[in-house]
Amino acid sequence: MPSSPAPLGGSYDLLVFCHLRWDFVYQRPQHLISRLSEQYRVLFVEEPWRRPERPDSPLRKESDRLHVLQPNVDHIDQIPEVLADYLPGGHTEIVWFYSPSFFPVLADLRCETVVYDCMDELSLFRGAPRELVHLESRLLRRADVVFTGGRSLYEAKKERNPAVYCFPSSVDQAHFARAQEGLPVPADIAFLRGPVVGYFGVIDERIDLDLLAGTADLLPEVQFVMIGPLAKIHDADLPRRGNLHYLGMKDYAELPAYLQRFDVAMMPFALNDATRFISPTKTLEYMAAGRPIVSTAIRDVVREYADTVAIVDSPTSFAAAVRNFLTAATAPDYRTILNNTSWKSTAARMHGILEKPLV
Repeated sequence: MPSSPAPLGGSYDLLVFCHLRWDFVYQRPQHLISRLSEQYRVLFVEEPWRRPERPDSPLRKESDRLHVLQPNVDHIDQIPEVLADYLPGGHTEIVWFYSPSFFPVLADLRCETVVYDCMDELSLFRGAPRELVHLESRLLRRADVVFTGGRSLYEAKKERNPAVYCFPSSVDQAHFARAQEGLPVPADIAFLRGPVVGYFGVIDERIDLDLLAGTADLLPEVQFVMIGPLAKIHDADLPRRGNLHYLGMKDYAELPAYLQRFDVAMMPFALNDATRFISPTKTLEYMAAGRPIVSTAIRDVVREYADTVAIVDSPTSFAAAVRNFLTAATAPDYRTILNNTSWKSTAARMHGILEKPLV
């Protein structure tokens, strides 16, 4: 039997399959799906999470129109057994994929529209299963609509489906602008003395740890703060310095309070396969907080924001950019960029596409 709460009115309009857990770092899936739940009754399905100690699959109510299901099974191909309790006849209006890994589940479902929101090139991430490329090819052939999380991803997918739309990551400007409103500074960052250069997000193979350590060595008077969970790397992999601080994962609601202590925000990404197609959400979040930004040469960042973001390629250039920002009289002016984007408008445009008759 399904767990409480019961399905919304006996059915869901939008069924989302996501490789990221809802309670993980709050990013594109949570921003978009929470807003789309204003138009659709949503069941958000996470990857399998086998827990032998309980017989059911937990179903959590995020809102009256958005439920999160954690399938208590061993493999993705067992998920249809769980969904049978929530989708009468296996029917829903829209099936939305964030990862091609879930594509086999589609064979057990009936729907009007299949959406692939491609937010990353997952096949290039460390530990990605070899069959992911094949599954994505099948999904791209089947999808009625494909959204991409940045221009580089759009260019990589646009010839593989007739309905590909570029929707770069956006921002909740009001949320991050709170960093400029004098919030209480969290205790685990308030004790730091001197300038702070900060990052928040997942800490994984996409972070250039050597660049981070080398820059910290060149700027011993500056505190470098890394906020976020580790993924696919271990604590022992992290460089250790007296001015390097790892604060762990923080709730999305807490981020503005941490951001207000940043004098400079950073994106010290490695230039590797895993970052070839990324379009970091945090770029606009840092901007909304009014913080100057230093980044490595991520392609979408260079193309979209090189006029306002300092692009660096070594500890020496990173340190120089930080020094320049720390002595600058004013922060960069991001108003034009921020006025042209929001998660609300992005979700509304996606909804408009989904509501058009499919050709």
